[in-house]
Amino acid sequence: MSTRAAILWGTGQKWSVEEVSLADPGPGQVRVKVHATGLCHSDDHAVTGDMPVPLPLVGGHEGAGVVEAVGPGVTRVEPGDHVVLIFQPPCGYCRNCARRRSNLCLNTAGTKYGGTTPFTARGQSVPATGDLGTFADATVVSERCMVKIDKDVPFAAASLLGCAVTTGWGAAVYLGEVEPGDNVVVIGSGGVGVNSVQGARNAGADVIVAVDPVEFKRERALTFGATHAVASVEEAKQVLSELAPGRLADVAILSVGVGDSSALGPIVDLTGPAGTTVVTSVTPIASNTVDLNLFLFTMGQKTLRGNVYGGVNVHRDIPLLLDLYRRGHLMLDELITRTYTLDQINEGYADMHAGRNLRGVVLLDG
Repeated sequence: MSTRAAILWGTGQKWSVEEVSLADPGPGQVRVKVHATGLCHSDDHAVTGDMPVPLPLVGGHEGAGVVEAVGPGVTRVEPGDHVVLIFQPPCGYCRNCARRRSNLCLNTAGTKYGGTTPFTARGQSVPATGDLGTFADATVVSERCMVKIDKDVPFAAASLLGCAVTTGWGAAVYLGEVEPGDNVVVIGSGGVGVNSVQGARNAGADVIVAVDPVEFKRERALTFGATHAVASVEEAKQVLSELAPGRLADVAILSVGVGDSSALGPIVDLTGPAGTTVVTSVTPIASNTVDLNLFLFTMGQKTLRGNVYGGVNVHRDIPLLLDLYRRGHLMLDELITRTYTLDQINEGYADMHAGRNLRGVVLLDG
């Protein structure tokens, strides 16, 4: 069938919205009509070249929609089901899944850019981000790449559970292991960082300091549960030094759009003894050095952790997060600053770079 998709043809270029051919679902595959997809910074890393991916590429990995058709052998969903698409689907039985690390599944479904793809454009096969390709009116994915949700959940809100909410929430709750009474600092208050704020708040943190140079984002962070909002790491350290001298932060979470390895040292220094720093930000792959006082790090018995998908188990945590949303404990609708059409995707990313959005969402209901 024919559909439309946003394709990145080369590094530094804009997304090109054009007609593409979409294959029918094969064994174990599902065709999904995409209704909403978030404009995640991770896809922009393909544009800038910070993240190595093959090009051309159908973008998008944060989406929700309706199952239209299923291939042979599909048992998890049926036509008409509403689903959130996921880019790190757990197999459930590999060593990592068995050790409660399903976000790092060793048998992640799909080809991850290396094999067949349902998209064809300009006479050639085009892979899709995370084997999803949600920057399209419709896509074909493995049945493992989705979590079924109730039909009353708005697609725009549901789409954010595919990446931003789970990644940010899990950074605080699972990887940062925030406990009641903890002090937490979140550096970067965009679409992922504010969900770390929400996670820390729900985990019972006492002090939550949001750091962002953009005033709009600082103001929004306060509405999501931050107790303080400042413009710089230096200001955050001053706040923590006054509130908890010697102790500082128990957890620091780095969630800026593009990571800077040279700035990591001062962020680790925001934590006190036994403090944990979680790095959510994607740093350009060419960066291979870190400016960190290893003596103080060691003597403080500190921990530095990476972040893949927030350490969540999608089949457990997406339903959990939706329950919190229904009960008013998790803000999803408020994350969406503006919606766009697929043809406005480059405008959406321009707004992201300008700091005008917490999260922009493309609606594909046409």
